[in-house]
Amino acid sequence: MPNHTDILRIGTGAGFSSDRLDPAMELVEHGSLDAIIFECLGERTLAFAHRDMQLANGTGYNPLLVKRMNHLLPLCSHHNTCLITNMGAADPLAAAVRTSEIAAQCQLGHLNIAAVLGDDVTHLITPDVELIEPECTVAQIGRPMIGANAYLGSQSITPALMRGADVVITGRVADPSLFLAPMQAHFGWTHHDWQQLANGTVAGHLMECAAQVTGGYFADPGFKEVDQLARVGFPIAEISRDGSVVITKLPTTGGRVDSQTVKEQLYYEVHDPSAYITPDVIADFSMVELNDQGDNRVMVCGAKGRARTETLKVTVAFDGGHLAEAEVSYAGPGALNRAQLAGEVINQRLDKVHGSVNERRIDLIGAASLHASAGKFSPDSKDIRLRCALRTPDPEEAANVLWEMEALLCCGPAGGAGYRGHITPSVLTYSALLERDRIKTTVEFIQA
Repeated sequence: MPNHTDILRIGTGAGFSSDRLDPAMELVEHGSLDAIIFECLGERTLAFAHRDMQLANGTGYNPLLVKRMNHLLPLCSHHNTCLITNMGAADPLAAAVRTSEIAAQCQLGHLNIAAVLGDDVTHLITPDVELIEPECTVAQIGRPMIGANAYLGSQSITPALMRGADVVITGRVADPSLFLAPMQAHFGWTHHDWQQLANGTVAGHLMECAAQVTGGYFADPGFKEVDQLARVGFPIAEISRDGSVVITKLPTTGGRVDSQTVKEQLYYEVHDPSAYITPDVIADFSMVELNDQGDNRVMVCGAKGRARTETLKVTVAFDGGHLAEAEVSYAGPGALNRAQLAGEVINQRLDKVHGSVNERRIDLIGAASLHASAGKFSPDSKDIRLRCALRTPDPEEAANVLWEMEALLCCGPAGGAGYRGHITPSVLTYSALLERDRIKTTVEFIQA
């Protein structure tokens, strides 16, 4: 990985677990990339990966890993592009082994494939560990814990890159850190170069959600137009030695890169712009400058950095029981009133006939599914979808929701139709903090 040129070109191959494949392939083929990053691991995604590992023949890595690697490994090898990803999820070692098998099948046995281990801290989570959001202990949640993972930083990845890894597969790593690691390996930044780490973190934060900085999740017809949204391209970051970055995209792709798209992504999921805390650095975004250069190019610089915290954030996942969801449609004149009546019937039946006591929600999709708590209804709607959802550890209680919702077709208000219902496993995730020095990381290379 290290070559110490003045510009490092990094592309984003995915911004979430189920992101598109073709923009990533196009980037590797035509982007002249030094590295491509696949950020595929949300908190719930990781929790479900832990749950899947407990099933017979279950795997703990991203379900699209095999498909992505089959398509991307030959391209990355041909174009000398390093691939870094958190698709390892709950089992990065198994993901690396599977990737090595794919490399061998593709006659790419020369690839150096590394797994980053150590983010799984389930063994460190004792019943008395304090959880941040519910302000209680693990024991007080009262549900089985299925896994816990610390957010690792870039220093968990850089050893693999310095040892010549062509593919690096991790579990839970902070999203910007996936991008910061190749910058450190390329430019030789240390883990105490706070200014460069802050600028690199800004670049990583802008890139981590893929198309969100190139026009995805942005378009609002009449207010914010995006050209060829169906062909929106994934971003490229051109990083300089001082950490300043130009965000751009391939000229042949759809989308847009300008100060608006970059500004929206800059403050995405940021609670305090003056103190964006990562495992690598506390970055101050408040003085960041954007220079729109035109032609889908925006230069970003001016972040400030200070020393990292002594603790790491940990996501603790619990078994959420069974999630029952069922829907019935009402259309035409009086649809809203009939749907409201049906919801009242469901509540009464679940309470009085079945004795249901667990968390439940009734939504009127098309009228109040997002704003029900604020009492905001759309009385003119002629097309309403009644939804009932309930979370419970009791499978029979979950089944009763589907039973009663389907029974509306004959026993409820007039005109109900289009019943759909299903029961799925559920997970809950909460956050905690652990001392950084308790978490030990290692790198394991797999021979293809």
